[in-house]
Amino acid sequence: MTLAIVSAMPEEQAALLARLQAHRRERHAGRDWHHGRLAGRDVVLVLSGIGKVAAAITATLLLQRHGATALLFTGVAGGIGAGVRVGDVVVGTGFLQHDLDASPIFPRWELPGRGVSRLAADAAWSRRLADAVRREHGEPLEGLIVSGDRFVSSAAESTRLQRELPEALAVDMESAAVAQVCLDFGVPLAVVRAVSDRADDDAHVDFPRFLNEVAAPLAARIVESALSAP
Repeated sequence: MTLAIVSAMPEEQAALLARLQAHRRERHAGRDWHHGRLAGRDVVLVLSGIGKVAAAITATLLLQRHGATALLFTGVAGGIGAGVRVGDVVVGTGFLQHDLDASPIFPRWELPGRGVSRLAADAAWSRRLADAVRREHGEPLEGLIVSGDRFVSSAAESTRLQRELPEALAVDMESAAVAQVCLDFGVPLAVVRAVSDRADDDAHVDFPRFLNEVAAPLAARIVESALSAP
């Protein structure tokens, strides 16, 4: 059984990659696939790339070519929920594409042909991640993560998302696309995201520093703790 650990950017992956044992690298489809062992488990680490299309391609290749039996997505996200602060950690319980709109043929946000808009995370792996967050950081936030092909970085857009999707805690550019692939293949997915910014006019300032100094090492500790737990 091979667990896939996916990140969008090199900075998010670096600390995990440094912990990888029996490392074997393979390159295809423009991606580096890092096979090895982490906390006693067989894993494959890969960068999804940024955005929904890149993430969906990566997830499909993980399942079809690399035999992944579960996917964990780690990284950062913008906080949009009321009371969500920079430094909080969100474990996704569900995912939605906030920029998907095939209306009037289908309701807004609904996946055409699927009849659903919100996709659920795997409960067991999400519990493992939430418990790991408690051990390594503090109480996690658990709830809806929304995804779209935009880096949300204005107060106006953040406010609009809060108004339209009041249950959403955080916004990213990949999770909901990976969730759609995992739904089609029947493979469990869990997502943990550190809140790097408030998805407002200061997001571009807060994001790089938080990513390098806080989010990357924290993600490595959380994932390793989740994998090490009995």
